[in-house]
Amino acid sequence: MPSNATAPPIEPQLQLDLRLCFSLYAASLAATQVYKPLLGELGLTYPQFLVLMVLWEEGSASVGRIAGRLFQSPAAITPMVKRLEQAGLVSRERDQQDERLVNVVLTEAGQALRQRAAGVSDQFAQTCAISAEQAGALREQLVQLGQRLRDSSAA
Repeated sequence: MPSNATAPPIEPQLQLDLRLCFSLYAASLAATQVYKPLLGELGLTYPQFLVLMVLWEEGSASVGRIAGRLFQSPAAITPMVKRLEQAGLVSRERDQQDERLVNVVLTEAGQALRQRAAGVSDQFAQTCAISAEQAGALREQLVQLGQRLRDSSAA
């Protein structure tokens, strides 16, 4: 069909710009693009940043715990942890009670990166150009939506 031809009318449920899932996808891509240069200065990718955020909160965590917090599989987390270990930001240690478990622990360098990373989050918040109240309300709606979607896919 030539590019100047008029497309036939389409049902609203098939219009891309009216789909919530597309809006979420597009917003996620935009957020990742904003984070990319900010995290690049720290030598991190966004998924690696998320792993470190879990560790900054918890001190140390098993690969399974990190995966659970990030709604990922341990198989998806393990390569990120290995890259963070190669960068000297974390170390992996066998759990003393259960040697089947691998705990991820921040190194001094990983702990030191925390302060610089806080600035990245502040810069992202400024880029969003919405109030803290609006950001909190939107975050809560997204958390609830994510939980409903996970619940429905588990059923």
